[in-house]
Amino acid sequence: MVTEQEVEAVGRTLLDAAQPLPARFRALFTLRNVGGRAAVRCISRGFGDSSALLKHELAYCLGQMGDAAAIPALLRVLQDPRQEPMVRHEAGEALGAIGNPEVLDVLKRYSEDPVVEVAETCQLAVQRLEWLQEHGEDPGASPYLSVDPAPPAEETDVAKLRETLLDESRPLFERYRAMFALRNVGGREAALALADGLRCGSALFRHEIGYVLGQLRHEASVPALTAALRSRAESPMVRHECAEALGSIARDGCLETLRAFARDAERVVRESCEVALDMYHYERGSQLQYADGLCKLQA
Repeated sequence: MVTEQEVEAVGRTLLDAAQPLPARFRALFTLRNVGGRAAVRCISRGFGDSSALLKHELAYCLGQMGDAAAIPALLRVLQDPRQEPMVRHEAGEALGAIGNPEVLDVLKRYSEDPVVEVAETCQLAVQRLEWLQEHGEDPGASPYLSVDPAPPAEETDVAKLRETLLDESRPLFERYRAMFALRNVGGREAALALADGLRCGSALFRHEIGYVLGQLRHEASVPALTAALRSRAESPMVRHECAEALGSIARDGCLETLRAFARDAERVVRESCEVALDMYHYERGSQLQYADGLCKLQA
């Protein structure tokens, strides 16, 4: 049984800005895996940090934990214009992931936010909550054990899913459903179809493509992810996800790229490469999945 004192000890590492960022990430994912109100409290205290990347991951983990106790902190972040757009976006997505319909009115209001990534995220979160209400059930566990911003489409034909994914005239929610269906189908052709999405217009969409390719971990996507990370014209929130995806895929060609961009001018890209290099070494060392635990806490 994990004690509150043990949770607080891990939380101190998470909140200590003097600690290396990879150690803070491992502390964060330890707290996510342990769960419970004490872990939620520790994570929620981190939104005053100077690292947008860390705050983005705090919001992501709170959403994945699915604990309604995180809703007040996430609402504060979403509604705070001083927070970075990628942090506010992740707070909106996390509110949709928790699945509590009580936040629908707030999400609808921020669906018209002047920051397009925040607005699009809240629109997706609203549609996810409405889908849950209409179907009266959760879409079921992802094979990647993640709570996704849209349920996967029922279609399994890669060519048809690719057509939907890349059709920018279709609703974003429908394209996200195709995205997660392609991820679940898996394989080379699905990975290449997803990688084509890195050329689409919405930065939010491209950012999610990077995240999904990191989950899929197919080496066929490495060239497209590398090109996106290398592009100075690309949004930092997209480049950051592509960096983390390369760390997760952990093929030989990923290491040189991550090392090069660990000195990038954009802080969020630089820090993402630092974390991705840590992920890379975990994967290459055949150790436990990244961030399975800074501390070996046993429930």
